[in-house]
Amino acid sequence: MPKKLPATDGMPDEAARLLQWYDRHRRVLPWRAAPGERADPYAVWLSEIMLQQTGVATVGSYFRKFLQQWPRVDDLAAAPVEAVMQAWAGLGYYSRARNLHACAKAIVADFGGKVPENESDLLSLPGVGPYTAAAISAIAFDRRAVVVDGNVERVAARLMALETPMPAGKAAIKTFVGAMTPDSRPGDFAQAMMDLGATICTPRNPACALCPFSAGCVARKAGSMLDYPRKTAKKPRPLRRGEIFYLRRADGAVLARTRPPRGLLGGMTEFPGTDWRLEGHLEPHAALALAPVPGAYRLAQAKVEHVFTHFELHLHVYAGVFAQKTPAPQGCRWIAAADLPGAALPTLMRKAQKHACALLDQQERRHKEPSP
Repeated sequence: MPKKLPATDGMPDEAARLLQWYDRHRRVLPWRAAPGERADPYAVWLSEIMLQQTGVATVGSYFRKFLQQWPRVDDLAAAPVEAVMQAWAGLGYYSRARNLHACAKAIVADFGGKVPENESDLLSLPGVGPYTAAAISAIAFDRRAVVVDGNVERVAARLMALETPMPAGKAAIKTFVGAMTPDSRPGDFAQAMMDLGATICTPRNPACALCPFSAGCVARKAGSMLDYPRKTAKKPRPLRRGEIFYLRRADGAVLARTRPPRGLLGGMTEFPGTDWRLEGHLEPHAALALAPVPGAYRLAQAKVEHVFTHFELHLHVYAGVFAQKTPAPQGCRWIAAADLPGAALPTLMRKAQKHACALLDQQERRHKEPSP
């Protein structure tokens, strides 16, 4: 016997059509409750923090790892912040990890270990802004809230053929989505709008023939779907440059330090290096004068290129091998080779490590080759 789908009686036509589509085509996601089941607020909160600025495909494995390591918010609150940063390494936007940990502590201290239901309480938590508060309230507790992420913005902008470019058009989109949001099943409605944007109303090649809103979409009628949402031209990112020093001891340990707790990549592990500046790269003799330990370094042929939100970074990588008894300079420490894979190294540092290891391994192979 076919499973009975949830009722959509009494809803506005748009919401009813969307939810009927969602009941048949919803995505299966590790943090999403199955049809008819109540969502786990902790899982919803955790996933929403991880999904800020990061795609679903990337988040899945991190989400599972966090739930396995810290299955309840109390467990996460009790964990050392260093362990949380380490588990987050590679996911990017590391202030989210610091806020996640602080938020878990606040939930335990101020709300008895239970994720709060209403938006005003949620907004009092570290790292929870208006979108995240609305999403948690709607999805975890089925409270009516207007949830607008990037996917929803695109759907709404096309439905309206909104000429106001982003971000100025956000207010109009929120009003539009708010008028569509039903009093019943608001959490499903929010997730349905997200799924529609992610799978049907995509940035390129939208599948308009499969869209439940196709008949009323103003942009589709005009054949101008790809023109929306309108966007303000982005300013070019400035290019910063710097140098990284990769020091490997004879036993394989690598010299590292922890970045300050606040600011870009705050609290993460890094290899020592120079400041990141707008001027060009230092000449080798000037760069090596800033090395944490004097010694014989080689410059990797390939430089590290990494894009942050507000600037692009290019790093020259200097690598060298040092004696096993070399002491770590002040503020630095040696990380054993066996511990490097689990260290809280951001993607930028993993790139530098790759270039440095390729250079050192090549040098080592040459030394082992027999003389002709």
